Amino acid sequence: MNTGSNEPGMSAVATDGGKVSEEKAGGVTGGASEGAADALSDETNQDRGLGSRAPEFIRKRRALHLSWQVGVFVVGLAVVIAGIIMLPLPGPGWVVIFGGMAIWATEFVWAQLVLRWTKRKVTEAAQRALDPKVRRRNIILTVIGLVIIGVLVGVYLWKFGIVMPWKIKDQ
Repeated sequence: MNTGSNEPGMSAVATDGGKVSEEKAGGVTGGASEGAADALSDETNQDRGLGSRAPEFIRKRRALHLSWQVGVFVVGLAVVIAGIIMLPLPGPGWVVIFGGMAIWATEFVWAQLVLRWTKRKVTEAAQRALDPKVRRRNIILTVIGLVIIGVLVGVYLWKFGIVMPWKIKDQ
């Protein structure tokens, strides 16, 4: 599996720790080490190198690669704009925005770095949310917030009854 090695006869092989290292390729390709690298490449994109994921024949031709990048940018931009439009409107706005970022990440290193940072922050937040102290605090804050909303609704109903706000007359 000769993936992105700079030297001829070198191949990238995954080790037990999940890191990719280079080994001298033997005369036979497709050995056991290649199978291990393929199995680990599905586990995480973190170990995958940064850079373009365009097919090799596109990367070899500068004009074709530039037009490929423009196309990926335009498609990603359209998806991100659609996600931004969905933020105030019904629809999965943030999911679509991150989908557009994922499209950009197929070609641009900056988008890959942003997605890695976002994944790391989301994972850290999920781990913090599972902490019993943090969960207890979140439940208490939610209950307090619901009580405040209930009191405000009660005061509104006591003062105005069940009347829509746009039909309240000045008193």
